[in-house]
Amino acid sequence: MAAPDRAVSEGPGPITRAEVLPPLVNLRPLNWFFDVNRAMSLWPVTFGLACCAIEMMAVSMSRFDIARFGAEVFRPSIRQADLMMVTGTVSRKMAPALVRLYEQMPAPKFVMACGNCAISGGPFKFEGQYGIVEGVDRLVPVDVYVPGCPPRPEAILEGVFAIQEKILGVRVWPRPKEMPSQPASPKATKA
Repeated sequence: MAAPDRAVSEGPGPITRAEVLPPLVNLRPLNWFFDVNRAMSLWPVTFGLACCAIEMMAVSMSRFDIARFGAEVFRPSIRQADLMMVTGTVSRKMAPALVRLYEQMPAPKFVMACGNCAISGGPFKFEGQYGIVEGVDRLVPVDVYVPGCPPRPEAILEGVFAIQEKILGVRVWPRPKEMPSQPASPKATKA
């Protein structure tokens, strides 16, 4: 009989962040230089588990073009990535592999949970279900949540901007304009 999955069977508990050693030379301009370079060259790992992965692929296509914002190099190797986009349903069978891959990422590392399934179990969350992890934050620490079923590519871009803002402490890209709460009346559009 196989050993129980340690990452899932213990249940939700305290999750510790990876320790990052302080720099040998702590100069504020040098640290800012490295932080700007780190924020503007995020390397996400290709970790698509379900339908949300299609939206993750769409964000790298020409219409949304995540390359404009410095996150276009989707890495096939987890040891080269610094951003894990968990897009889709995490099953209990996949949970130990996800934790192992997270632990292999070099620090500093960031996690983005994309879609309702990755955030809370989505439509698979019901009484008596046993095969789906109800939120990836039970396994690894999540930095940014991107809601939606599936999330729009614009929402995934906003998640990347939130990671960049977390690294730098300031938002580099302009915020989207607010949409009007009430649509214009048809009488006003007639000429």
